[in-house]
Amino acid sequence: MTQWDDLGRVVIPKEIRRTLRIREGDPLEIFTDREGEIILKKYSPIGELGAFAKEYAESLAQTAGHITCIVDKDQIIAVSGGGKKEFLEKHISPEMENCINKRMSLIAERNDSNFVPVLEDDSAESYNHQLIVPIIAEGDAMGAIILLSKDQKMGEVEGKLAQTAAGFLGKQMEQ
Repeated sequence: MTQWDDLGRVVIPKEIRRTLRIREGDPLEIFTDREGEIILKKYSPIGELGAFAKEYAESLAQTAGHITCIVDKDQIIAVSGGGKKEFLEKHISPEMENCINKRMSLIAERNDSNFVPVLEDDSAESYNHQLIVPIIAEGDAMGAIILLSKDQKMGEVEGKLAQTAAGFLGKQMEQ
């Protein structure tokens, strides 16, 4: 039986919110299938850029020469330059989500104290160096551009490339 709140919104039980990683206030898409079952899907503004984000990640990976990931606040939506099976559509770590929410740009190596695991189950040995730049749209942190490398440190050039990409994707989401 569906429950509604005082404003006419569907009430989603805690267990389902926890399992689907839905926080209070997160936008949802609600669908029904042919059998009448209800499908809940978290809405991702960056996910709406799907094919465009994939092409941008490919271009950035070619230019920078590093694994490039574009993430929203839940999962990796585009990957290029290697590691597709390892990263694509995997959930990001709570530390990565926190980094995005804090709008924190970061360059780190795996042994640094400020290193942020990208995935929830970050057993990835495919990278030791990272650069993270949040994507901001209309003042809200929406995701991040992440550059990863096994043996090359990130520098100013990679930082500027990632900042440009994050700024551009942020502007695309505002339109």
